[in-house]
This record gives sequence, structure tokens and C-alpha cells, in this order.
Amino acid sequence: MRTRSLIFTLGLCCIASLAAPTQIVLGTSLIEKVEPQPFPRKLYGRFLHITDIHPDPFYEPGASQFSACHRADLNHSPPAGYYGAPYSSCDAPFSLTNFTLDFLDEHWTSEIDFVIWTGDNARHDNDDDIPRSLDEIYDLNRAVAKKMEHVFLSKGIPVVPSLGNNDIWPHNRLSAGPNEIFEEFSSIWSAFIPPTSSTSFHQGAYFSVEIIPDAVAAISINTLFFYKKNHAVGGCNYADPKDPGNIHLDWLEEQLESFRSRQMQVWMTGNTLLIASLNSDPFHIFANAGHVPPSETKYFPECYYRFVELNLRFQDTILGNLYGHLNVDHFSFLGADEIDMSTEISSSSTIFETLIADFSEIPEPLEDTHYDNYAVVNVNAAIVPNPYIPSFRVFTYNTTGLSGFAKDIGSDPYLQTIKATQRRRALNHEQVRAITKPKCEREEYRDSWRCRFDKPRHSDSESPSRRNSLWSPTGFAQFYMPRLAEFDQTHDPEFELEYMTFPLSRLHPNQEARDIMNHQYVIPLRLLPEELRQPGAVESVYTPYELDDLTIPSWLDLATRLTKDEELRLKFKEFMYMGGVEE
Repeated sequence: MRTRSLIFTLGLCCIASLAAPTQIVLGTSLIEKVEPQPFPRKLYGRFLHITDIHPDPFYEPGASQFSACHRADLNHSPPAGYYGAPYSSCDAPFSLTNFTLDFLDEHWTSEIDFVIWTGDNARHDNDDDIPRSLDEIYDLNRAVAKKMEHVFLSKGIPVVPSLGNNDIWPHNRLSAGPNEIFEEFSSIWSAFIPPTSSTSFHQGAYFSVEIIPDAVAAISINTLFFYKKNHAVGGCNYADPKDPGNIHLDWLEEQLESFRSRQMQVWMTGNTLLIASLNSDPFHIFANAGHVPPSETKYFPECYYRFVELNLRFQDTILGNLYGHLNVDHFSFLGADEIDMSTEISSSSTIFETLIADFSEIPEPLEDTHYDNYAVVNVNAAIVPNPYIPSFRVFTYNTTGLSGFAKDIGSDPYLQTIKATQRRRALNHEQVRAITKPKCEREEYRDSWRCRFDKPRHSDSESPSRRNSLWSPTGFAQFYMPRLAEFDQTHDPEFELEYMTFPLSRLHPNQEARDIMNHQYVIPLRLLPEELRQPGAVESVYTPYELDDLTIPSWLDLATRLTKDEELRLKFKEFMYMGGVEE
């Protein structure tokens, strides 16, 4: 068996092995401490979501894809490219990891306010000849974290990491803390975790951070405590308050209560997805990367019910959910019917088919829809070209009316006015959920969390998740690398715009908007295709959805349009799988 150990040397992370490595891991110092810069940064109204990097120290350009791109093969299988093997089961070479983060440093660090980074920074355990070790996982995570510090934190850009299911060993098995894994990651991520979250992180690798002080927070969730394959936990049973999943969700409830009391808004982030289909039994949850038959049970149902209920109860506080793990670009909903015991089992087989079936169950007309019964989940595509091609996402959000500097936001007069209005409205927009579920009379359901949800639900039609207002997500642009296989030492890679959710009219403001001193484009013109850099275009393949914003009503509108418009539906499917095989 071939083995390698990761060694950190002067300014470079490299591999000591029987054969010299073909790539350099993450070209930045792992010795010097990167000090975050103070916050006198302008607010740009944009943030980056990056996920599932999966760097592989054993990747060999030219190797067989049938060997996880680790060895040559006599079967003449497709050779591994210098920057990666698209649509394969291979992980990412260091050349791709380095290029991606250097590209973001050069083109985006002057344009964004914070970074959501949702885990899986070690290779998959997909080669029996080179089994993973915990030390290798730590070393890879440490290398990526140092690069993230160098690229973003050193410029005053907050970074919010989440633990992925491939960031631990044994795979998918994680017990309650304190433990060695949490202790090690508290060191690896010490620059990202605020001191106020030290206790929760050592307890369960979850934490919260104010990414815009006194205004917007991110909560990094450890979804491994909810994952049914994790046999080290009990599954959030109502009768077991000391189960790690229940303790985690108790903490999450406290965090949401605290942020809501301060009229703050929250992004929820994590790696492993917590989604059941709207028209399926909540036991059928998308969980495995890339391929999840909807008949499989992947998450503890009681954990899922609690998670859905918290999303709905704090709808006026939660801006949305951001995940990775599946490597499939899509969105979905968390719905009240999933905790009201009113759903049926879906027979759909792929994620795309299940989503379209779910969307067809949305009541119409939308004008009569109870929007307080929904929460939105966004799942981003991955950097690793497994099984598709590298991709990242830049969100935009509403900052209209603010002074423009992050450090001053807490005392901004406009923000204080908004908070005062929210305090007044909060007193009049609470819904008490009465328990009127016939199944709760049965003994097998009596101690289910679904029969215990009786706390007020906070929803407000004027909240940022429901109406485009301060902090509302307004759109995103997806960038990808469709020509990955063409790039080598002599041909530099390129990220290209894949699509945007905005209407074309948003790309170029009218004269009145251009006259505003602090006006900025939703996406910097230099990063758009040439055909979009000048005003005048009336249609474009890059703007198929034309969403005014990313509030709950807008997402529900898109979902219903996808069920009726075949051309749009096929485009949605194309974006999901990036030209690869539907799973």
C-alpha cells in the first residue's frame, strides 16, 4: 500500500512521498499568523458561497479516472487532466484548489462582504489502496483554512466554515463533544470562530458569528448530529433531551431567539442537506451526495421535524438556508405540511424528478398561498469536479439606505429606524400553532416532536425573507468552468458566468440610479460576458429566471413556473447537472 504524509514547509504545504508530488498544495504560508484587518470596509451587498473543495494530495495528471486519478491504468480509461477530471469520481488536484482561491482573491475580494464556506475540505475515501487517515484530513483542512485566511480574512472579509461529512474519520461517525475532532478544528478554524462561540464549538462544532455587526449573523450548523448513518447519536427523540441532536437544536433555538430579540437577520449554513420533499413522507430526505433514491431514510425524522419547525417559527428572522454536499445546484422548500402529518410518499427517483413533483403540489393561485408555511433552501454546486464541474456562487442582498461601511452599521440611523419598525410589528405577528392532529392521539405518535410544537410562530409579510427590503437576498450569479478538460500548464483555466437569477434590467441601472454617488452594479461589469457589459440587450441565455429578488414568494413563483414551462424546466435541469448525468 502506498502512503504519504503531509508536511508543512517554509511558506508552502507540500507532500513528502516516495515520488515527488506533481502539484503544490495551497500556495500560502502555513506558519505565519494571518491577522484579520479592521472593518473599515465598504458594504458591497454581495457575498460568496463556496463548498466541497475536496483537494486530493494523491491526484496525478494523466492517471486513470478508474483509479480515482491516482494511478496509470492499462485499460485506456480517460486520463486525468492537469486541473481536474470533469464528470468523474476523482477529487480536485491542488492546481484547481489553488487556481480557484487565487481567482477569487484577484477578482472578488474587492467586491464581497463575507464568505459562506460549507465544508468537505478533504478527499473522499474512494481508493482502497490509499485509505484516508485522520491526520491527512486535519492537514488538508488546515491547509485550506490557511489559504482562506490569506485570501479573505486578511482583507477584513469574515469567513463562516461548516463541518462536512468528509472532514471527519471514521466517515459519517461523530459523537458529542468535547472530543479530539472538535478540539482540532477549534485550532484549525481559530481565526473564524468568535470567542463567544468557543463553548458551543467544543460541544458540537456549531457556532454563530455576526458577519455584519448588530445586523446580520450566520449560524453554522453541524448536521452530522442529525444524519441517520451517524450511529454515535440517538436521533433527537423527544424522550432523550441529552441526545446531541436535541442539544444542538436547543442551542439553535436559543440563538434564533437572541438574534430575533435584537432585530437581526440570520443565514443558516451547513454541509449535509436536511431536505424532504414537499409531497413525500418526511422520512424521505435528500442526503447522499449526487444520488439519493427518495425511498431511502437518511436522517433521523425527529431531528428533521424540529429543524423544519424552527425554520418556520423564525421565518421573520431567517433569510435562508445555504448548503453544499450534494454537488447539485438546486433549491427546495421546507414546508408546514412536513410537520402537520399531511403528506404522502413520493415515488420519484431522481432529485430533479422529485423537485418537479414537489413543486407541482404548491397550491395555486399563489396570491392565496400561506407564505408563512414555507422556508427556502439553496444548495450550491461544488468546486470539486465530481461528478460535474467546478462552480461557485455570488449572492447579492439589499443594502439600500445604509451608510455603506460595515463597522458603522450598528449605529446607522436607517438601520435603527428599521429595527424600531420591526419591534412594533413583531408584537402583532405571532401565530400560535394549536395541536389539532388526530394522529397525536395514537400512542406511537404521542411522543413525537410533531405533537409537541405549540410555541408561537413568528411570520411577517414585511420581513426580509418575504418582501424585498433591507438585508433581503436579491439574486445570485453562478460561475463555472465548462472547459475544464482543455486547461493545462500552458492554457490557464477560466471561470465563466453560467447564469444569473436577475432580470436583464437589473444589470444596467437607469440614469437616475447612475447619478447616485454610491451606486454599484449588481455584478461588476468586468466579470460579465462582453455581450452583457453594455445596456440594450432585451434577452439573454444568462438570465432565464428573471427573479426580482430571492424572497419566499419569488422562489414559489419560480417553482410553479417550472412545472408549466417545459423550456424553463429543461434549463433548470441543465443548470442542476451542468451537462452531466442526471442523478
